[in-house]
Amino acid sequence: MAGDALLRYAVVAAAALLIGAAVALAAAPLPGSDADREALFLVSTIDALLQGVYDGSVSFDELAAHGDLGIGCGDRLDGELVGVDGEWYLVRTDGRAYPTAGSATTPFAAATFFDPDMTVTIDEPMNLTALSGYLETVFPSRNLFYAIRLDGTFPRVVTRSVPIQEKPYPRLADVTANQTVFVFENVTGTAVGFWTPALAKGVNVPGYHLHFITGDRTGGGHLLDMTVAKGSVQLDATANLTMVLPPGGDFWTVDLSGNLSDDLEQVEK
Repeated sequence: MAGDALLRYAVVAAAALLIGAAVALAAAPLPGSDADREALFLVSTIDALLQGVYDGSVSFDELAAHGDLGIGCGDRLDGELVGVDGEWYLVRTDGRAYPTAGSATTPFAAATFFDPDMTVTIDEPMNLTALSGYLETVFPSRNLFYAIRLDGTFPRVVTRSVPIQEKPYPRLADVTANQTVFVFENVTGTAVGFWTPALAKGVNVPGYHLHFITGDRTGGGHLLDMTVAKGSVQLDATANLTMVLPPGGDFWTVDLSGNLSDDLEQVEK
């Protein structure tokens, strides 16, 4: 009898999973559809990444099917991911940008199809703090997501990358304590990323999260600081969010109930 009860439970559980998957597929917009173009596609959560959930769960081919602009990281933190004009690169600890695609996976990434709603011209030098504050004054709402693309000439750009990790994975704050920092001077390039509203705290990085790639697409990384001499910023306001959570692994057991603001502040420096 115990065996029969266990079998019935397994059948019910399997049916529930199949129904849930069917509902998710029915509700999710098709890649490249009008609805998908106006959605931020997010792989996992920033709080999971902060706590060491580094195993990739979504392929770069799948990520590219949901956007032509984005940021993230490689499997086991193997490089800072930059997506621009539908081309995707991983900037590793040698400072070089490597084209990536195919079945290689990412544990955390954000992407969207970039259809800019507004453009801001930069005609005088600004540092990252000044530019960030100015852009927020032109946001029509602080409760939306914004995809950001900054093209310009930069007297100075400071970026970073971190080394590939091995299990048992350390927390991200411990990894970035040993980050490799790169300084680019007098370069052209593109900074891309997102501004996330406070309502999504724990899901994505609140405020700005930007990555940089040089104009010749050979270097870049996670943006730490910069000065832009002149250029333009394009903003794409996005009201929809599609999130794909890892189907197993460390994500299923990680505790996501805590406040990780201190960890995030350390990681973003």
